[in-house]
Amino acid sequence: MPRSYVSTARFLKPDSKYGSLVLSKFINAVMEGGKKTVAERIVYGALDILKQKVPDQAPIEVFNTALGNVKPQVEVRSRRVGGATYQVPIPVSRERQTTLAFRWIRDSARKRKGKPMSQRLAEELSEAFRNEGNAIKTRENIHKMAEANKAFAHFAAW
Repeated sequence: MPRSYVSTARFLKPDSKYGSLVLSKFINAVMEGGKKTVAERIVYGALDILKQKVPDQAPIEVFNTALGNVKPQVEVRSRRVGGATYQVPIPVSRERQTTLAFRWIRDSARKRKGKPMSQRLAEELSEAFRNEGNAIKTRENIHKMAEANKAFAHFAAW
């Protein structure tokens, strides 16, 4: 009999500057090759730039709003029924919403070239704050695919 999977969320310390668990998780998402101090420098540098771009709000609030704007509500998963494969729209769990938002913001910032990473990340976060940018486009594409395939929603009995 196979064992059931039990998720044990590991304890994560809040980041040192803002005391936010979400920001700490984002720093880990930006980190490459175990270089956490480099990732912290990039993220904190981006938040310092955000402080100048959006002076009327705290940078952590801008970050949280941008993250909320990028989070997807639904996504499509492939489901094989008979001989056909359908793209079935399913709701996204909160944890996966956050993970996808982190990934899309990070990857969109990495695709921009010619500037330091902290500056690219700050631009992507400020655009996501205003509901613009590549991360928002990615979310919109996912939502459009889910809307186009909502006829197959009855296959979502996982």
